[in-house]
Amino acid sequence: MLRTKPTALLVDLDGVLRRWDPAVPAAVESEYGLPAGALLDTAMAWHRLRPAITGEITHAEWMAGVASALGAPDAIAKWQEYRGEVDQDVLDFVREVRAAGVRVGLATNATDRLDADLDLLGLRGSFDAVVNSSVVGAHKPAKEYFAAACAALRTPPDRVLLIDDSDRVVRGARVARLLAYRWTDPADLKYLRASLVECP
Repeated sequence: MLRTKPTALLVDLDGVLRRWDPAVPAAVESEYGLPAGALLDTAMAWHRLRPAITGEITHAEWMAGVASALGAPDAIAKWQEYRGEVDQDVLDFVREVRAAGVRVGLATNATDRLDADLDLLGLRGSFDAVVNSSVVGAHKPAKEYFAAACAALRTPPDRVLLIDDSDRVVRGARVARLLAYRWTDPADLKYLRASLVECP
């Protein structure tokens, strides 16, 4: 159990609240004759990803760069039609936590497409704050990002719990004095529920 009961929660989007089916890019790669893993490897190359998640370029510009690198604009367009799936167990947990009076923010390294994705996934209005790195101009785990997130929740860092699936982000959050929990799967919700909702 956490030594200090959090009064606010930050939830990561990709890898926690939103899942991505690896079969989707694999099918696109097969259909368009691309090497296995080419879509993610090319898109997530840091020199392409970083400008998109810090707001220096748009999501469309990011994907245009990926399409150019692979010489496969149709494959990119097909791949981008898939926007992932919400983990209903995590969403139910978010709703339960908010109902208990805990402020909840979405903490994500994202592009300017985030709002459209939240609408598509039915997540608009599910949070007290949405902290998008491309709007902040800094990405997790930068201290500037966490400062902006705590400000958005109007809560001091030592009362904010971050849930994230990245070891690096969790470490960075702790350096910034947040409470942080390394997510593995929905089995973690029992512990998190006890820490946020059930403990005195």
